[in-house]
Amino acid sequence: MTDHRRARRGQGELEALVLSALREADGPATAGWVQERLGGDLAYTTVITILTRLLEKGAVSRERAGRSFAWTPADQAGLAARKMRKVLDAESDREAVLARFVTGLDPDDERLLRALLGHPGDAGDG
Repeated sequence: MTDHRRARRGQGELEALVLSALREADGPATAGWVQERLGGDLAYTTVITILTRLLEKGAVSRERAGRSFAWTPADQAGLAARKMRKVLDAESDREAVLARFVTGLDPDDERLLRALLGHPGDAGDG
């Protein structure tokens, strides 16, 4: 007996596919548009579930579009910053985590961070 069922994809893979489709859109896109863009392989309800999970993670935003929603991917920098914050929030010794992070930066990134924090003269010039 031959098994003709499609191979199941992991949640992370589906989220990546949906985000990729949204990034290709010219603006906010509906779940139906995302479903079509992905070749109609996923059920509409699956696309909605994935978009809702991405919304909870801060990876997308949505706005009302008639009786539905139009979805927009979060900017990459904002998403990376949220991930970094989540990791930091999960640690009990924030000072140690931040200190280890900063000491692991290359000199250019350290200067950039100091400039962003308003301390441009403290970039190890001493």
